[in-house]
Amino acid sequence: EMLQKIRAIPGVSSAGLSMSVPMDGNEWSDNVFARDHTYSPGEMPLRRYRFATPGFFKTLGTPLIAGRDFTWNDMYNKVPVAIVSERLAREYWHNPKNALGKQIRSTRKDDWREVVGVVGNIHDDGVDRPAPSSVYWPFLTTHLEGLDTLVIRWPAVSIRSPLAGSESFMNEVRRAVWSVDSDLPLARVQTLDYYERASMARTSFTLTMLGLAGGMALLIGMVGLYGVISYSVSQRTHEMGIRVALGAQKRDVLRLVLAGGMSLVTIGVGIGIAGALAVTRFLSSLLYGVKPNDPLTFVAVSILLTVVTLVACYIPARRATKVDPMVALRYE
Repeated sequence: EMLQKIRAIPGVSSAGLSMSVPMDGNEWSDNVFARDHTYSPGEMPLRRYRFATPGFFKTLGTPLIAGRDFTWNDMYNKVPVAIVSERLAREYWHNPKNALGKQIRSTRKDDWREVVGVVGNIHDDGVDRPAPSSVYWPFLTTHLEGLDTLVIRWPAVSIRSPLAGSESFMNEVRRAVWSVDSDLPLARVQTLDYYERASMARTSFTLTMLGLAGGMALLIGMVGLYGVISYSVSQRTHEMGIRVALGAQKRDVLRLVLAGGMSLVTIGVGIGIAGALAVTRFLSSLLYGVKPNDPLTFVAVSILLTVVTLVACYIPARRATKVDPMVALRYE
C-alpha cells in the first residue's frame, strides 16, 4: 500500500522495496549452494544477499538480462524463487541463460529455490570496485537461513523521479508514507548519487591532489620549455641575419627554426610517453571509467606540448626575421 501511494506521486516513474540500496553500507553475505554443483567439506561459497520486491531493479535501472522479475504472487504465496546477478550466473553456469531453472539455497535446512531471473551486476562496494556476485531473495519468504519465516523489517524504499533530492518532493513522500502509517520514521533519505560520491570520496580527493600537482608540473614544464627554446632561438639572431643577407626568405628561416624545435619536442614527447606508460600503471587502482594508458589523455598532452614548442620557436624567430640584416649581423 505504501508503494502504491508513492507511485501515485506526480513525477514518480517507479518505486520498489529492498533490504538496502547499493553502496549504503548495509551488506549481508552468506552461503549460496547450487544443486548441480559439488562442494568440498567445509567450503563456504559466500555471496552477497539482498531482499527485494517487484520494481526494485526497474527503479535502479538494473537491466534484466534473462528470465523475469519477482511478482507480488511470489511474495504473498512464498514461492521458492530467486534472482541472481550476471556475475554469479557466469561463475556457476558460464552463461546467464543457463542459470534459469537452476536451484540454489543457503543452508541444508532451506528449500531449494528456482532461479527465475538474471540481472545486471550492481556495484555494491563502490563504483571503483568490482561488482560482487549477488543473490536476490523475495522480500517475504519462508525456509531461508534456517528460519521458518523471514521478513525484512528495515525496508529501504527506492524511488525514481527527476524531482529526487528536492525538499518539496520529500514532503510528498512523507505524506504518502504517513497516510499508511503515521508512526513510520523516514531515515537516511539520500539520492543514489550521494552514495556514489561517498564511495569515491577518498579516491576523488587523492586524484584531485594528483591532478593539481600534475597541472602545476605541466604549467611549469610549459613555461620552462618556452623559455629555453625562446632563448635558444634568440641566440641564433646573428645566424638568421647572415641567412637573410645571403638571400634566404623569411619563411625559409621560420621553417628552419620550427623544424629544429619540432625535432626536439618529438624526441622529448617520445621519451615522456614511454616514461608515463611505465609509471601510470601504478595509478590503475585510483582510476574509474578511464584506463591508465588512456590514448586521449596522452594525445591531448602531447599536442599541448607541441603547440607550446611551436609558439616558443615562432615568436622569437619571427621577431628576428623582421630585424634589419645589418643589425642582425652586428647582434651579440
